[in-house]
Amino acid sequence: MSGERRVFDKEFKLMSVELSNSRTDLAALAKELDVPPAMLYRWRREFSAKQNGSFPGNGKVILSETEQELARLRKELRDTQLERDILKKANRHFLQERWQIFGFIKDHRKIFPIEKMCMVFKVSRSRFYTWLSNKLSDTAIENQTLIDKIIVIHGDSKQTYGSPRVTQELYKLGVKVSRPRVARLMKKAKIRSIVKRKFRVTTDSEHTYPVVANKLNRQFKVEKIATAWVSDITYIKTTQGWLYLTIVLDLADRRVIGWALSSTMKAIDTVIPAWKMALKNRSVTCELIFHSDRGIQYACNEFKSLLDKSPLVIRSMSRKGNCWDNAVAESFFKTLKAECVYQNTFINKHQAAIIVFEYIETWYNRKRLHSALGYMSPKEFEELLNMQKIAA
Repeated sequence: MSGERRVFDKEFKLMSVELSNSRTDLAALAKELDVPPAMLYRWRREFSAKQNGSFPGNGKVILSETEQELARLRKELRDTQLERDILKKANRHFLQERWQIFGFIKDHRKIFPIEKMCMVFKVSRSRFYTWLSNKLSDTAIENQTLIDKIIVIHGDSKQTYGSPRVTQELYKLGVKVSRPRVARLMKKAKIRSIVKRKFRVTTDSEHTYPVVANKLNRQFKVEKIATAWVSDITYIKTTQGWLYLTIVLDLADRRVIGWALSSTMKAIDTVIPAWKMALKNRSVTCELIFHSDRGIQYACNEFKSLLDKSPLVIRSMSRKGNCWDNAVAESFFKTLKAECVYQNTFINKHQAAIIVFEYIETWYNRKRLHSALGYMSPKEFEELLNMQKIAA
C-alpha cells in the first residue's frame, strides 16, 4: 500500500549502521537500503551516542553482550571480505610503484572505500588526494600505459618472456618502443622472465649397435620444411616416477611435429611413436636428414628398420659426447624445463602429460616467439614459408 509508513526493526537498523561504517557515500547506501538519508544519519548518531546499542522508536531495545559481540564479529568479517576483494581485484598492483597503486585507488573508488584501499596498500590517504589533485606528466601516463600492456603480454607468456620478446609483441600491437625502454619499465615494475637452469645431458650411448656419421654437421639454418629434423629424449620427474619425453623437431620452423611421453625408455614407447606422429603431421617428399644423438633408442635395429622404410630419409648422429651437435633439440628441452616443468610439481604422470601437451601444442608451436625465426612463432613462420612457396 503506497504511502504506508515503513517500520524498521532493531536488526535492520543495526546492520544498516554497521554497513555504513565501511562505506563512504552514505547517500548512495541510503538509496540502496531504500531509507531516507537523514534517517540513516540519525541512526548512526544515536548508535554512536549509545554505546550499549539502544535505538529509540518502535520501543527501546538494548543489545545484550552476546548481540554486541555478534555485531562486532560481523563487522570484522565484512572488513576481511572487503580487504580480500580489494586485493583480488588489484592482484598485480600490490608490489608495484606508488603511483600505480594510486591509479588503482582512483579507478576503483566507486567500488571500494578510499580509506579501506589506502589501509590495504599501506599508503597515506592525504598523499593519495595530493596525487589526485596533481596531473601526471605525459611521459608518466605513457609509461603507465606501456607497463599495463607489458603485464598482459608477460602474463600471457606464462611469465616466460623477457624484454626482447615483450618488445616484439608490442610491435605486433602497433606499439613502437625500444627494447632498452621495455627492459627499464619491466625492471621498475619488478617483472622478470623465468631464468633457465643448466641443462644436463642424459644420453645412453653405451651400446654395441652401429652408429652413423654426422650428416647435419650443425647446419641448423634450414629454409625448406621437412628437409631436416632433429630428435632427442629427456626426463620429467613426477611423484609417481619418471616420465620420458621424446620429440621430433623440424629445423625449418622449429615446430615440434612429433612427440611421445612414456614410462619406459624402450624404443617402442619413445622414438617410434614420436617418429610416427611426425610423419602424420608432415609428409616426406624430398631428402630428409634425421639427426639424433647416439642413444640406444636411435641406434637399435627396431628403429633403424623403421627409418629404412622411408628411402628419402638420411640418418645422422652427433659425435660422441658432443651435445652441441644436437643443440636445437637440447635448447628446446632447456626451454621446456624452465618455462613448464620447473614451474610445476606433478602429482602424477597424467597431470604431467596434460601440462606438457598444453605447453607444446597450445603455447610453443602456436604462440611462443622464437629468436631464430625473427621473433615469430613456429606457426607464423610455417605460414610465411608456405606463402613464399606459393608465390614462387
